[in-house]
Amino acid sequence: MEEKMEYDLEKAKSQERDYLMENYSRLPVLFSHGHGTRLWDDTGKEYVDFVSGLGACVAGHCHAEIIAAVARQVSQLIHVTNLYYTRPQGELAEMLCRYTFADRVFFCNSGTEANEAAIKLVRKYMRQVRGEDRYKVVSALKSFHGRTYGALAATGQPDKAEPFCPMPSGFTHVPFNDLAALEEAVDDTTCAVLLEPIQGEGGVYVGETSYLKGAREICSEKGTLLVLDEVQTGMGRTGALFAHEHYGVTPDVMTVAKGLAGGLPIGAVLANAEVARGFVPGDHGSTFGGNPVVCAAALAVLMVLHEEKLMENATRVGGYFKDRLLSLQRNTGAIREVRGMGLMLAAELEEKMAKDVVLCCLERGYVVNNIGEDILRFLPPLSISTREVDGLLEVLDELLAASRQGGA
Repeated sequence: MEEKMEYDLEKAKSQERDYLMENYSRLPVLFSHGHGTRLWDDTGKEYVDFVSGLGACVAGHCHAEIIAAVARQVSQLIHVTNLYYTRPQGELAEMLCRYTFADRVFFCNSGTEANEAAIKLVRKYMRQVRGEDRYKVVSALKSFHGRTYGALAATGQPDKAEPFCPMPSGFTHVPFNDLAALEEAVDDTTCAVLLEPIQGEGGVYVGETSYLKGAREICSEKGTLLVLDEVQTGMGRTGALFAHEHYGVTPDVMTVAKGLAGGLPIGAVLANAEVARGFVPGDHGSTFGGNPVVCAAALAVLMVLHEEKLMENATRVGGYFKDRLLSLQRNTGAIREVRGMGLMLAAELEEKMAKDVVLCCLERGYVVNNIGEDILRFLPPLSISTREVDGLLEVLDELLAASRQGGA
């Protein structure tokens, strides 16, 4: 029998160097397994995870109920495509409609795909009911809606689009939380306004209640659709199942992904019955969208969120976490601003040292994320505890205090 070759960080780096496209700037760690809020690397070192797969592992790593649901489904049926019915897809669609404003659901594989499908849906629907001139999508500067061409064109970050120009036409970007600019941009050619309630990849900028309510009013008055991108804010991340619930705003269309299947790849477009009429057989599809295994996982995630009161924990621990960050801001003078809601938080630093802080935290056993050079982002599993928050804040306090004293 051939002896099993040891696999370690150096082997992973070698394979990336030899075989993978250079798409990622990876941190120097090889994670081998996880459980709950913890991760372990190939050396056995333990970490507390404040990234959770960029917000995807909302119920924590390898939750027993999700594992059981996936194992049952894998043993019965893995895949047949959407030419046929499967039980998990129908049950998940029904559950999402019960929990939200929506009447219909389309399943795909990611947040990018969900936003791409939503753009197609609103353009086709408005073309049917308002004519060919209603095609423009208005979105916000600093927004992030994905990396395929339509979703990237909607994304309000020119540096991400520039290498791939020309972009598809029909997209306009306006400043976030600027209601006057939004109202001016929505005209007789606009089919939809596409917004994140909280801009995640842009830097965790929270939408003001007056802004989102005003956006809803503008769309209703001008006969334009409101699409909310809840890819990062959804599935309990902010303390409600979906962030728009905090604002008392109901969209016409919503996109969901990340936490929906607890770390497995899934995306969804949710729409009211009227807008959903825009799609008919043949308009759009996905080979793996609504796959039985990921839908079974998503059903388990929804159950766990409610049974374990993870959304309540996100509110309680998220509030505690934010207060601790604000205290750190006062004590160190190293933080310019603290932003966020629930367990979707950010600390914008005074100095361009976010990458160094992330590496130092990793060395101390804490996994955090940076956005650019001066923003730390925190997206832990919704089961995170105040004790684990305290542990991270002790490390951040030491690092940031030292930086202000010129010691880091």
